[in-house]
Amino acid sequence: MDLKSAILEKHSKEQTDKIVRYVGHDKTRFNALMKIFLEGDKLLQQRAGWPLSYCAQAHPALAQPHLGKLLKLLERKDVHNAVTRNIVRLLQDVTIPPRYQGQVMNICFDFIADPQQLAAVKAFSLTILEHLADSYPDIIPELKLIIEERWPQETPAFHSRARKILKKYK
Repeated sequence: MDLKSAILEKHSKEQTDKIVRYVGHDKTRFNALMKIFLEGDKLLQQRAGWPLSYCAQAHPALAQPHLGKLLKLLERKDVHNAVTRNIVRLLQDVTIPPRYQGQVMNICFDFIADPQQLAAVKAFSLTILEHLADSYPDIIPELKLIIEERWPQETPAFHSRARKILKKYK
């Protein structure tokens, strides 16, 4: 399969699943998909993000070597929201090495506190912060405070994830 052609052919769940099945747990294919995501034009980046995040969910270890580059991309303000959403989606399932944990926490706190941020990005960020709070319990009070402050303005997706966190850290 030519990944670029497959990504551009059709943007659908069916096509995403086809790409995910093709990549599977193959490191070379995953790296090729990652290269398209990191280096492709804006349209390729947007479309490659969906299958990339699903591949990383199924095989988190494949994404591990690329975390530094993904975080650099995540911090840029000029990327399409699909890029941000799919990076944050895959970070939920990847074990974040200690050297990146502080950076990821800062990014996720910024996302959940931003009234303009997409609901999915906030929901995924809450999950990431919940995972990191197990290793860094000092972030729990700040996490709870932001959840409580943002609650009235937030979406059902935010409420669902936030409710779970508040219950866990009563």
